[in-house]
Parts: sequence; C-alpha cells; structure tokens
Amino acid sequence: MILTKATLQDLTELYVLEQTLFEAVNFPLSKSSFRYHIKYNLLYTAKINNKIVGYILVLIKRKVAKIYSIGVLQEHRGKQISKSLLQKALDALKILGFEKTCLEVRSDNFLAITLYEQYGFQVKKQLESFYLDACDAYFMEKNNSL
Repeated sequence: MILTKATLQDLTELYVLEQTLFEAVNFPLSKSSFRYHIKYNLLYTAKINNKIVGYILVLIKRKVAKIYSIGVLQEHRGKQISKSLLQKALDALKILGFEKTCLEVRSDNFLAITLYEQYGFQVKKQLESFYLDACDAYFMEKNNSL
C-alpha cells in the first residue's frame, strides 16, 4: 500500500470511490468539491496496485483542523488502511502546527468511533438528526499535542 497526497490526476477515481462508499444521506462529495480539496486541504489516498482503495480528507483552512471524510473500499477493509491514513493525516497536522483536530461521525458507526477513540479523540457532544436519514452524529475532538 502506498499513501500519497492526492493530485488532480486522482480526481475522477476519487469521485467514483466516493459514490461507491457514501449514500446521499452521508453527503458524498462532488467532483468539483474534490478538485477544491485537492488544491486547498489535506487529501491523502491509499493505493494498492496503483488503484485508489481509500482516502482521508482533512479541512485545514480554519483554526482547528477537521477530518471531513475517511473511506475505504469494502473489499480492502480490515487491512489497517484507515489507521494508516489517519496516522498520516495526524502526523501532517502536527507538523503544520494544529493544536486540535475535530470530526463528526455517525453515532451508529461503531468501528469508526472505536478507531477515533484509539487515536485520542473524545466525544464532546451529540448532534441530533445530523444526517439526512435523521441519524445522530457525535462531535469528537483530539488535542494534537498529546
């Protein structure tokens, strides 16, 4: 597996991956959104055999970095790809000087919540009916200096 910063050459493949991973209730990103994020935020891809199998997007044009999205193809889950992407992003945020990182996660996504907790994220509040299907979200935060 190779972790790299996304480039505009990855745009179509990222968009197709996004449509595969996320239903409309989870606010999938558009192609133009990916173009913007490749240019202005942290977007890392995980590639196996030169094919994107996962990515992480971190919004950095703010005071506190925000993990916006992380996704891995179903057939590649369980291979530590999410952990590798998360670690890569957190390392970059530390270098960039971000003191805190936050995220929202579906309250029913137990695997993601467990992963974030392993990396020091803590639930700060519950956001009721956050998603289009009325699922709640947890707002989680991590102090990057720990």
